[in-house]
Amino acid sequence: MTIRYHVTSVLNRESIRRHGLDWRRMGAARGIAGSYQPEQEGCFLAADAWERDWFVGMNNTGGPVDVWEVSGVEDGDLVQSPENFYFRPGVIPTSQIRLLQKDIEPER
Repeated sequence: MTIRYHVTSVLNRESIRRHGLDWRRMGAARGIAGSYQPEQEGCFLAADAWERDWFVGMNNTGGPVDVWEVSGVEDGDLVQSPENFYFRPGVIPTSQIRLLQKDIEPER
């Protein structure tokens, strides 16, 4: 089974626990790159630990982040953004996610 990762503000934690990873519910906090609106109609996913840690280091949310483990997403499910990152269009249900790390403070 392929495991991927999604990095997001801790302010999104309760919404994600209830609704899964749903790009339409963005609004409690900025995106990991600092955007105030979704950049794509889906959720960005890191392919491995290195990329996950890179997204954690990018943190422009204004506060700590969580790392969610995502299962059941295969390479063919992903779309490459114009910035060369991969996202899964649509919603990723709660049955495919698990909170892996929480409250990771921004690097200074």
